Amino acid sequence: MNGMIITANRSARVAAARRTLVAAAFTVAGLAAAGCGMLPARRPPPEPVVVRELPPPVPRTDGAIYQAGQQMELFADLKARRVGDVVTVRLVESTNASKNAVTKTQKTTTVNDTGPTLFGHTFVTHGVPIGTVGMNGASSFDGEGTSTQSNSLAGSITVTVVAVRANGNLIVQGDKTLRLNQGDETVRISGVVRPADIASDNSVTSDRVADARIAYSGRGVINSSNSMGWLARFFNSGYAPY
Repeated sequence: MNGMIITANRSARVAAARRTLVAAAFTVAGLAAAGCGMLPARRPPPEPVVVRELPPPVPRTDGAIYQAGQQMELFADLKARRVGDVVTVRLVESTNASKNAVTKTQKTTTVNDTGPTLFGHTFVTHGVPIGTVGMNGASSFDGEGTSTQSNSLAGSITVTVVAVRANGNLIVQGDKTLRLNQGDETVRISGVVRPADIASDNSVTSDRVADARIAYSGRGVINSSNSMGWLARFFNSGYAPY
């Protein structure tokens, strides 16, 4: 009798220990899932601006009014023309895209074929008509998809001319980083600018920049709180099992 009691107590302790382990496992899993949203997503640092070295200045000539290599525009606007000059790009980006697709298909197939008859009587075997065939089939598909996207970016950034092409077009590149409270906001732009598109105040709109690469990104506490954790990103990716 005592052995049975000891065995029952031992089984109860083992069951309680298992329940404790299962509860602890669920608690750790919940804490891990909650902590995934607190881990900031790793973002690559912005690429540094490539600034080419200017050629050495031409030696000055004593007594000359106009010096070689010195820009002196008496009747022209001061615009970016050479490597190392700066130009202001005014961001006027605004895009809107919408797409809607609806597809519906339906197919129905019916086949009824009666068996042979003789003098109005059908051949039967054990009360079942011989050669009588009946078949019904139906299939349908209904799919619908809608996508809408809208983006807007306004502001200005001053960039540097890093190269000049043979036709006079300027290759510009630059970035601007703002540290606000507990985060950094970075705007990067690069592309090709035609000198004729530069206004008299040495500025050009972003829609006039060819091969434009415009990036706006942020880093810090605010950006991390607005991003999914790595576990949430996994379940929203194509690798999710369902």
